[in-house]
Amino acid sequence: MIILMSCIPDRIELCSNHFKAAPKVPSHFSSSNVPFSLETLSLDGHFSFENNQYAANDFGNMHHFLPSAVLHPKSVYDISTTVKHIFHMGSGSEFTVAARGHGHSLQGQAQAHRGVVINMESLKEQEIKVFTGERPYAEVSGGHLWINILHETLRYGLTPKSWTDYLYLTVGGTLSYAGISGQAFKHGPQINNVYQLEVVTGKGDVVTCSEEQNADLFFAVLGGLGQFGIITRARISLEVAPKMVKWIRVLYSDFSTFSQDQEHLIASRNSFDYIEGFVIINRTGLLNNWRSSFNPKDPSRASQFSSDGRTLYCLEMALYYDDNNMTQKTERLLSELNFIPSTLFLSEVSYLDFLNRVHISEIKLREKGLWEVPHPWLNLLIPKSKINSFAKEVFGNMLNHSTNGPILIYPVNKSKWNNRTSLVTPDEDIMYLVAFLSSAIPSSTGKDGLNHILTQNKRILQYCATAHLGTKQYLPHYSTQEEWRAHFGSKWRVFLNRKSAYDPLAILAPGQKIFQKAIPLRDT
Repeated sequence: MIILMSCIPDRIELCSNHFKAAPKVPSHFSSSNVPFSLETLSLDGHFSFENNQYAANDFGNMHHFLPSAVLHPKSVYDISTTVKHIFHMGSGSEFTVAARGHGHSLQGQAQAHRGVVINMESLKEQEIKVFTGERPYAEVSGGHLWINILHETLRYGLTPKSWTDYLYLTVGGTLSYAGISGQAFKHGPQINNVYQLEVVTGKGDVVTCSEEQNADLFFAVLGGLGQFGIITRARISLEVAPKMVKWIRVLYSDFSTFSQDQEHLIASRNSFDYIEGFVIINRTGLLNNWRSSFNPKDPSRASQFSSDGRTLYCLEMALYYDDNNMTQKTERLLSELNFIPSTLFLSEVSYLDFLNRVHISEIKLREKGLWEVPHPWLNLLIPKSKINSFAKEVFGNMLNHSTNGPILIYPVNKSKWNNRTSLVTPDEDIMYLVAFLSSAIPSSTGKDGLNHILTQNKRILQYCATAHLGTKQYLPHYSTQEEWRAHFGSKWRVFLNRKSAYDPLAILAPGQKIFQKAIPLRDT
């Protein structure tokens, strides 16, 4: 290890330990600030140097850094040529590159202040190739949306195994983090269900990698926060697709019982296909709201149930099937649980409609003008041994009145995850994903509402630190390199070595604020 550390090039040490956020750039920032050489590149696609304000926006809607140019590639060659050109400009240039998918970053991670943003959705290698057989897979562009992959693979009776809750995200985007949803306990995250990648490194090299070929780059890029390469193509593992889904919700008033049942289900060999949960704080008319999509098992008892002023926990499950509706299996699994009997609600929907369920909410929010608002989300991975302490303090004390959005909570079994990727998780076999999906809605909260949510998130993070819970952020965001070192822990040295190998000038993904592009000492 000492020898390995001594081999890190000096330039990587030029990265600042205290990354300072770049100031906002005025909208009139123009092509006069762009190196002339960028305009002379011979590409299949093109650059845009004006009217690029959209590239300074994202779903988080809290950070807005305008790039000098946006690349609209028609080929991987365009991406490689652009990155290679900026690499050869050397460390004297502050020019950086960020790959932008569908714009769903939360903290400006896909922005490049005065750099180049690559619009990955314009990549014209858009054909999705599906290969059937004993080991089926789909060859897809890094700019493809998961919803489009779902539609295409279903034509062959196949489907990817692991998903995110929202499908209008790009392949390259989710694979750069992990891609977690209710199937992760069974199949692992999306980064565990990839056979092969094509990557453009920070040097502009186009590299094909897998577990057998260029394995170090393969595992570096998966969960690598865009630090080592831009994913331009991926080979996604597939399985036979079901036709229908039995979708179930039940409620608990006791967190310990709720979590024990969740852990029981993910440990069972013949369990549900999807398991999630969420926290409900001081909601009125909860079960009546469910009736628009679910049917109560016992309508009379359900109508007498009151959720007013209570903190409740919803266990959400799904069972996939074709012709057999799996009634016996459903009843057997439910009989092993300890939920409130009157709160059993069921629904049967198509597999496509189930996976695309969040899009329905998106449509409704867009109609009300509530989609493009600040989303100061906080996502945590919490060790199983600490989840009860976390729930008691956070759900019982910090958030005992109301919330500004859903709170997801469910366990995953880390034995299904590959520890060779760049993703960082707690040091226990079972961990919980807890996601605070708050929205600062202008009509009711405004800027003060955003500040309230940010303060609340800070309090939660401070509690996790002082209580030594061993949590890790998922979709992490930090402001200093010291914080990033603490986040990666024992993986930091490997992360640093990989950065030196694949992006030695720190050109890629500057919005993550892990490294600053190397600058000669005389200029610092």
